[in-house]
Amino acid sequence: MHLLEQAAIFLLTAVLLVPLFRRLKLGAVLGYLASGMAIGPWGLGLIGEVQATMNFAEFGVVLLLFLIGLELQPSRLWVLRRPVFGLGGAQVAVTTLALLAACFAFGLAWREALVIGFGLAMSSTALVISLLAERGQLGERHGRDAFAVLLFQDLSVIPMLALLPLLASNAAHAGGNWMAALKGVAVIVAVIAGSRLVVRPLLKRAARYGGREVFTAAALLLVIGAALIMEEIGLSMSLGAFLAGVLLADSEFRHELEADIEPFKGLLLGLFFIAVGMGANLELAWQRPVAVFGLALGLMAGKFALMYAIARAGGAPNDTAQRLAAALAQGGEFAFVLFAAAVGLGVFAASTAQLLVMVVTLSMLLAPPFFALHERMLQHWLARRAQPEYDTIDGPGNPVIIAGYGRFGQIVSRVLRMCGLPFTALEASYQQVDFVRRFGNNKVYYGDASRLELLHAAKAGEAKLFVLAIDDVEASVKTAAVVRKHFPDLPILARARNRVHYFRLRDLGIKAIHRETFPASLDVARQALLRLGFRVAATEHALALFREHDEAQLEAQYAVKHDEARLIQTAKEAAEQLRGLFEADSVGPLADFPRGVADGDPRPA
Repeated sequence: MHLLEQAAIFLLTAVLLVPLFRRLKLGAVLGYLASGMAIGPWGLGLIGEVQATMNFAEFGVVLLLFLIGLELQPSRLWVLRRPVFGLGGAQVAVTTLALLAACFAFGLAWREALVIGFGLAMSSTALVISLLAERGQLGERHGRDAFAVLLFQDLSVIPMLALLPLLASNAAHAGGNWMAALKGVAVIVAVIAGSRLVVRPLLKRAARYGGREVFTAAALLLVIGAALIMEEIGLSMSLGAFLAGVLLADSEFRHELEADIEPFKGLLLGLFFIAVGMGANLELAWQRPVAVFGLALGLMAGKFALMYAIARAGGAPNDTAQRLAAALAQGGEFAFVLFAAAVGLGVFAASTAQLLVMVVTLSMLLAPPFFALHERMLQHWLARRAQPEYDTIDGPGNPVIIAGYGRFGQIVSRVLRMCGLPFTALEASYQQVDFVRRFGNNKVYYGDASRLELLHAAKAGEAKLFVLAIDDVEASVKTAAVVRKHFPDLPILARARNRVHYFRLRDLGIKAIHRETFPASLDVARQALLRLGFRVAATEHALALFREHDEAQLEAQYAVKHDEARLIQTAKEAAEQLRGLFEADSVGPLADFPRGVADGDPRPA
């Protein structure tokens, strides 16, 4: 088959399946794996040259390791040292030893058992980060711990790839393997010593005189060169790329290199997963379903139990440990690299590698639904746990009721308290209420402000003002609807997170709606204009002009909010009108603007 025809098949399958898997919240990695299975020799058979594709696609892993190396700044690694080397080291060591014992139980030799145990201990960096990012959990404790464990796994792959030739079963080449390892150490030392003398000056010259495309070519040349040097002495190409990334992690080129390499990495890594999917022996799964599914489920159950025990031993709460274990229960993409290299070196047979690849692939396919199911079960369990009853509100009511006591509501309440105005604060999150009570002297009631009986208890019928500061859009709209229906004479001051939230509150007849980020954005714009040399009077006039125009535009968009075409047209017209107003005012109040700035020149007058 012609190369362009193969490329068309790869791209067409990826374009069709990857968005579908993303929409189903299964992740892009599984989309690429499914694409490979569909077009591979055990699927539709459109492409049969699996090894040729894999040889080219492995460069995606090389670029991935280069970018991982770029992320490993010594300062960042030092900050994360406890979770990375403590939690991550424990996960890799304990899981590898447990799998090693299991391999011994199946009668495998120690070389095979070591590579298999270590390879299956790895989790999928791309898959886990994608799953956590889609759910907004990367910033939570289990997300941070998962990142730390994955980082240690990525680091530990490098020495394993370097030592893999020493595990080759051919004893005649043992001396050569040791010599290759010594050569590798010598080359690593030489690369470190020569990086500042050669690489950085070349990159500076390329950036200064060559332009963007030449700098990108130089970056790719750096990665390919380091990979080829390592391959030439018998070590892993990935090791060379990783080393090159680490050497440039604290350089001034780090962010530029990341931006230039990222598109190539994403495309080639997707091709790598497609190649892995093509190599997945679906016939093996059909012929030996009990073995394949049993090993995959056993692997996930074992890794879940071990990671949960390690996290709990490290002091993590039960729900955090469960989420961390569920996220890391699957096999990872580096297992494919290790197993392929192990077959090439004769550590174990190709048939063993096929079974292992199928097991890892299946575990990755099962990971997203398993994670989602576990999260749903955990949420159900947490919801059923004994929680305190909603607070009882006794005594006389206050003139102000604040619904929602997050960062927004707390600021409002502090101003009211400063002015001696009493208020009643309602918050539906017990964790937030508990935090406020432990770290502040604020009086806040635990309760759902959308419940009519709670509003009656808070004497909403006697209140003079209702401040709607709830962060969640749906809960905010629900509360507003209840207040408007049962307390129509109670004025509402509402907070809107965005324009859609604003429109929904307007539909309920609420007029006093304040957009959350609008005032702060105008404050930043004011400081920007002043720092660029604008005079105070001209700056205030420009901001007033913009505020008036934006509020008028908001009203116009509200009138056509259900017509997407009209919304787009309104936005375009508003931009032109604003520009026209600015130019018309340049002969009036804005005439005092520094001309260079007003004309688009960023230099202050």
